[in-house]
Amino acid sequence: MADEQDGAQGATAVADEVAQMGYEQARDQLVEVVRRLEAGGAPLEESLRLWERGEALASRCQQWLDGARERLEAARSQG
Repeated sequence: MADEQDGAQGATAVADEVAQMGYEQARDQLVEVVRRLEAGGAPLEESLRLWERGEALASRCQQWLDGARERLEAARSQG
């Protein structure tokens, strides 16, 4: 039970940290996570943490890209 609570708290901390990142920072960290996962050799628990962080980083990048697309579409409709 304690492990589940620690995992949930860790996931929340990661989500909070990632939510504060700009696009470039999130993208660069995502590239590093992918590199580490592709290299292999990490224990299962670490690989799972990396995967979860990668998911959060990818989501953050997508939020930035979606926001940029919306701003471009708004600018085009005004012009």
